[in-house]
Amino acid sequence: MQKVVGIIGGMGPLATVDLMNKIISYTPAMKDQDHIHIIADNYSQIPDRTTAILGKGIDPTPYIVQSAQRLQNAGAELLVIACNTAHFFYEAAEKSVSIPILHMPLETTRFVQENNIKKVGLLATDGTIKSKLYQNSCRNYRIDVIEPDKELQEKVMEGISAIKGGNLEAGFLHLSMVANQLKENGAEAIIAGCTEVPLVLKSSENICIIDPTEILAKIVIKIANEKDKEIIEV
Repeated sequence: MQKVVGIIGGMGPLATVDLMNKIISYTPAMKDQDHIHIIADNYSQIPDRTTAILGKGIDPTPYIVQSAQRLQNAGAELLVIACNTAHFFYEAAEKSVSIPILHMPLETTRFVQENNIKKVGLLATDGTIKSKLYQNSCRNYRIDVIEPDKELQEKVMEGISAIKGGNLEAGFLHLSMVANQLKENGAEAIIAGCTEVPLVLKSSENICIIDPTEILAKIVIKIANEKDKEIIEV
């Protein structure tokens, strides 16, 4: 049997649905029963992660831990976090449960390294930028990260806020402008380091967008099916 996957979600709700949709879309299923058993905790009451990292808001750690434990108690055997910024609180969540939690920024960095990309632009929340989640991970793989300057980062946050508010068109306009500027600054590809970003930005002939949610979804499918492989081999 496949592993049961739990999604620590609600950060935001659309990003949670996007991750689940990608897991379903990339699963090679011929019938309903071939799909992975997913339990999603769309816990949108988790306090804002960026505000907390900047020292201005409620600590979301207890809420994220609660979500992880709730999913484990519900039967999940593997957890994922449907929010890049929330990985700042990854260690506390990991220690609170006895099942593995995948780390989206780390898996994304490995993907970048495997594809021989040496310089990436980063579109992410202020919290993710400040936390250095991607910068530190990329540094370990000798990958240069180009961040938006202060003015461009304000546009990134405006775009992310617009998406969270349901205005995808405004989100696209802000984020695509910044992505193109990062490319002009030397980025070979752009990491969509906030789970809202891939909702409006896709790769094209002109720009390569690396979608951590897509990378995570494909790894989830691989790991969830490993149990089946082990049983067959026995």
